[in-house]
Amino acid sequence: MVTSPSPVGFFPVEPIRRSSTSINNNNNSGSLARRRTKSSPVLCRSESLGREIGHAASETYLITRLAFTLLRYLGVGRRWISRLLALGLYAMLLMPGFLQVLYKYFTSSQILRSIVYGDQPRNRLDLYLPKNIDGPKPVIIFVTGGAWIIGYKGWGSLLGFQLAERDIIVTCIDYRNFPQGTIGDMVEDVSRGISFVCNNIAKYGGDPNRIYLMGQSAGAHIASCALLKHAIKESKGESVSWSASQINAYFGLSGGYNLTNLVDHFDRRGLYRSIFLSIMEGDESLQQFSPEILVEDPSARNAIPLLPHIVLFHGTEDFSIPSDSSITFVDTLKRVGARAELILYHGKTHTDLFIQDALRGGKEELFDFIVEYLHAGDAEALANDAMAPPRKRLCPEPLVKLAGLVSPF
Repeated sequence: MVTSPSPVGFFPVEPIRRSSTSINNNNNSGSLARRRTKSSPVLCRSESLGREIGHAASETYLITRLAFTLLRYLGVGRRWISRLLALGLYAMLLMPGFLQVLYKYFTSSQILRSIVYGDQPRNRLDLYLPKNIDGPKPVIIFVTGGAWIIGYKGWGSLLGFQLAERDIIVTCIDYRNFPQGTIGDMVEDVSRGISFVCNNIAKYGGDPNRIYLMGQSAGAHIASCALLKHAIKESKGESVSWSASQINAYFGLSGGYNLTNLVDHFDRRGLYRSIFLSIMEGDESLQQFSPEILVEDPSARNAIPLLPHIVLFHGTEDFSIPSDSSITFVDTLKRVGARAELILYHGKTHTDLFIQDALRGGKEELFDFIVEYLHAGDAEALANDAMAPPRKRLCPEPLVKLAGLVSPF
């Protein structure tokens, strides 16, 4: 088994801890404010601005380190230089939308950033709240992608804000990436984050009886591993901090669920075999981190009834992770008796469903499906959805189309 490389010096943690501490102390802010003098509000705004700048700086530093770490592991060959240039152009074309989301991420009062959920580096989550919490709201736990190397909770901000506008609470979980951690660490972190949400979301206005799990790309793989492995532990009577029955449904977007079938594909795409096997803790561990294989193992037989409804989404023109990954996983789930459903989007790529379509605004099948699913049985919420204005367009259509043409994904 390949051991995890030393994480020393990889990610700064303390700046984020200070930010999360200020969030966790919000309950005391009202009484403190009442005792301040007239000059205090100015001081408060100054301190708040300082914290925001500090948080923005630390997050920017983190993202920069993620990018350079990715480049260091993937090398600087011709293939990756061309893809890096394509990625830069892709980001530039969509920058009008990205800048709006980034500004809202650091200024909106609807988001609680970097809440601590565990004791490991990057055990933080962002919480996106509706403007009015007049009753318990449905909750989505979202796990972002990033090739197991550059995953970051901020990647889910566009989804978080848009679902919060529909009275849905979204929690975006951060987790250790390679080489700070390997796949076992990532699954452990996500399971710990799920536990935090299940046991604490009521304090933030969430409905503990309406919690849903969602992952995108590598995040879909990690989240599905966390869910299935936890259900297996639960079925064996082992002590657990959350129950698979607390998850009403699992949504997997553009994920890969059988790693043994993807090693060569990723190698051709530039995520080289040696790196991928290091991330997955060696060739011998591929099966135990492949949900499609795990569900057919006799040890998982009693865990199958504990699994929630599983809905997988995939674009047929996804070249990063082929749609066959979702097709075969759903077939396998149905064969072993799990409740599973597949929704394919013809002509959609790996990023269309999650980025380009979201930046287009308006009505969109995937977004509307999730909102309708979470609001099923709530007549008032469904009526509000019917009257809700279309999502705001964040990027001009010509730029979105050009971005789709140059996308390296």
